[in-house]
Amino acid sequence: MDEVDCIVAGAGVVGLAIARQAAMQGLETLIIETNPMIGMETSSRNSEVIHAGIYYPPGSLKARFCLEGKARLYRYAEEKRIPHARCGKFIVATSATQVDKLEAIRDKAAECGADDLVLISGAEATAREPALTCMAALVSPSTGIIDSHALMLSLQADAEEAGAAIALNTEIIAGTAANGRFTLRTRDRTTGEEYDVASRRFINAAGLSANKLANAIDGFDHATVPKLHMAKGNYFSAPTRHVFSRLIYPVPEDGGLGVHLTMDLGGNIRFGPDVEWTDTIRYEVDAHRSERFYDEIRRYWPGLPDGCLQPAYSGIRPKLSGPGQPAADFAIHGPQVHGIHGMVHLYGIESPGLTSSLAIAEHVMSLAD
Repeated sequence: MDEVDCIVAGAGVVGLAIARQAAMQGLETLIIETNPMIGMETSSRNSEVIHAGIYYPPGSLKARFCLEGKARLYRYAEEKRIPHARCGKFIVATSATQVDKLEAIRDKAAECGADDLVLISGAEATAREPALTCMAALVSPSTGIIDSHALMLSLQADAEEAGAAIALNTEIIAGTAANGRFTLRTRDRTTGEEYDVASRRFINAAGLSANKLANAIDGFDHATVPKLHMAKGNYFSAPTRHVFSRLIYPVPEDGGLGVHLTMDLGGNIRFGPDVEWTDTIRYEVDAHRSERFYDEIRRYWPGLPDGCLQPAYSGIRPKLSGPGQPAADFAIHGPQVHGIHGMVHLYGIESPGLTSSLAIAEHVMSLAD
């Protein structure tokens, strides 16, 4: 049986960041990924936004890791020359009642340490973004965008340079935690061949599959594994470029941040995600959902042309709260939760997971030691 110092399940942006951290700490690290390529699920199906740490409850893991992660990610992107832009963001109020909500968002963000937000009038917002219509806007100058694929490739390269190995197209079908050692039964999804691998540390960063994987590991109390709720987010593109110079977000809605306007590094505009609760992992985008998008977008961009929205892509967020429930925090369960030394499970790592990835990685490895 092969044995390594650390096994990381999941090669999304968080799993790769953890593997990089582990390998750079001198641990022989193996990354196991069920898909044939890295980052094929949540990590590559999002808005690619570097978040500023605005929306999260003070003291939460999301608030802490978003703020720490944002600073680390900008430094890392600059050092590695990963394409990114600190373009900024407007959170816009399109009714009088929403202006009060902007003030509440600003105050909560300041409690978390995100103290660079500035409330401006609708007239000033329109002067900066002529296509925009709103009653007021909250300016976030430190919000940005990043090429998530380039980021993941860089994290993988760092991990491999430090000695990590990656097994793609490989699933973990069972495991046991006993006597300070983890034994995992894996299966090659191409050949069907099964083999065992062991480690003194096991990090479950499997994203949408993390809860299921945790329940497949014997030797700890499965009552600690939370229930997964999946929120599908659909994105639509518009054949327009450089209409806006920064991201435009409405006031947040239940389950998400509303139908917001983001752009890629080439200035191409896209809208989303919406919130579609689901029990299955399917990524088809229903073109008819764009009908709701038009109404939502025109609240802040009335000049959106008729019939221009085209289905782009979708992603599924692994959430720990369901419809109508308060947004749940990240759940990072180390020995203090389940009692098993060397094992860490990450549940509900949705937004701002990409922004937080480098900060999460350091925290996880501190729990695994």
